[in-house]
Amino acid sequence: MIAREPIHLIINADDYGYYPCISQGILDAVSLGAVTATGIMANSPDLKIQLEWLNSVKDLDLGVHLNLTFRQPLTATMADKLAHWNGYFPNAYLITGMILAGKISIQDVRSEWSAQIEACQGQKLQFLNSHEHIHMLPVLFPLTLELARKYAIPYVRLTQAEWLTPFGISALVRNTLLQAMQAINKPRLNIKTPLFLGLSQSGKLDFNYLETIFSKLKPGKHYELMCHPGRFNASEISDPKLISYHDWDGELALLQSQEIHALYKKFGIRLSHYQ
Repeated sequence: MIAREPIHLIINADDYGYYPCISQGILDAVSLGAVTATGIMANSPDLKIQLEWLNSVKDLDLGVHLNLTFRQPLTATMADKLAHWNGYFPNAYLITGMILAGKISIQDVRSEWSAQIEACQGQKLQFLNSHEHIHMLPVLFPLTLELARKYAIPYVRLTQAEWLTPFGISALVRNTLLQAMQAINKPRLNIKTPLFLGLSQSGKLDFNYLETIFSKLKPGKHYELMCHPGRFNASEISDPKLISYHDWDGELALLQSQEIHALYKKFGIRLSHYQ
């Protein structure tokens, strides 16, 4: 009997550096072998100490979670462009409008994202992705590939729409936009990248969702599951929108559970890395 090839799955925790409690939760998951990669938010005010925390774990792929939608930028030029918001990034819709209108230039973004990557250069970086998938904008995706080449970062996330039913109007709009951006960006991607999973339940992964998507995976293929584990601390996180969107502790518990390991065994999934 010929053994079936395993399914290779990277468990990639977004938002390392978001808040200290989130980073600590990610590190807890890594230490138990539940997470194999994480993307660093380089404009974290606690970046230096949180980079030092990474020394406590092994077998973790690191990348940069490029950011244009949360907290303050690292470059003065970008901060000047955001004077209307007191030097803070606005939401994804507003920043997208400013980029498309030319109020923020591609060079402005190039300088900001270069600074974010360089802030993490003490680490061996394996991938680039972005907060709220902003790098998928067709005007920014070529820049992301350019920066990956410049800094010798081998992988770039290609976020993909996920048409799991049922879905509401907001999911329909999101998927339609992402599918269009994916169609434009994919031909530009001249490097291999794992197939992307996790969009439908972003922020609140649950067992039923994972069982559904795992049943569709193909042996021998490489996939990346986006996740958001952490340890919520009310003294650090007070924004009600963030709290309503995420179930950090729930995802952390799920990724460490016996139930998820049973799913891995059932579907022939092997936790993997980018290399």
